[in-house]
Amino acid sequence: MSDIIELKATDLAAMLCSRVCHDLINPVGAIGNGLEVLADPSQTAMAEGAQELIANSAKQARAKLEFARLAFGASSTAGTDFDTRECERVAQLYFEIEKADLDWQVPLILLPKHKAKLLMNMLLIAAMSVPRGGVVTVKVEGPAGQERFTITSKSDPEKRQKTLMPQGTEGLLAGNPEGGVDARGIQPFYTGILARMTDMELKVGIENDVFEFTATPKAVAAAA
Repeated sequence: MSDIIELKATDLAAMLCSRVCHDLINPVGAIGNGLEVLADPSQTAMAEGAQELIANSAKQARAKLEFARLAFGASSTAGTDFDTRECERVAQLYFEIEKADLDWQVPLILLPKHKAKLLMNMLLIAAMSVPRGGVVTVKVEGPAGQERFTITSKSDPEKRQKTLMPQGTEGLLAGNPEGGVDARGIQPFYTGILARMTDMELKVGIENDVFEFTATPKAVAAAA
């Protein structure tokens, strides 16, 4: 097995910032285009379409920013736990701009911040597995401190949907991707870092068009 890649803190921060900027550049650019149309007296006929473009793009930008704040950002207080109600709120907001539907089956509990970040990053990967639509189901089960995360994505072939394994996911999660890591693969790589920080064992796979992604405490996995 290849050694796990260890990134410098500055490189990790730079790549995560690049990822966030990549996600935001299109909706923010579209807002700017819409405002230019509204400011041009010769394009009054396109004003209604411009207003709709601005509203939709602002919704996308807000959803992506809120998700990034929770999944990648730092808590204001060291050791702060995250309420799963806040995780649900941000997840629901994000899935309003996704093609897939969200089925959130998580109890109202407090999760240590790095475990909460792990859950949200796993959800982001699961959403990428059904790019044409489907249903993403999130479950958290087990006693406090031994929670097991299970996220599944299921597509509907009759709706011309397809379940995919996001490119390079397994190697990136394991921390030893072929060819190294760059800004394009930093999100699943960061997910693997969070799993190692929280002593969680990740498993990912597809069977019968169902993508399944689990995170189990290593102690529980070893006992099983």
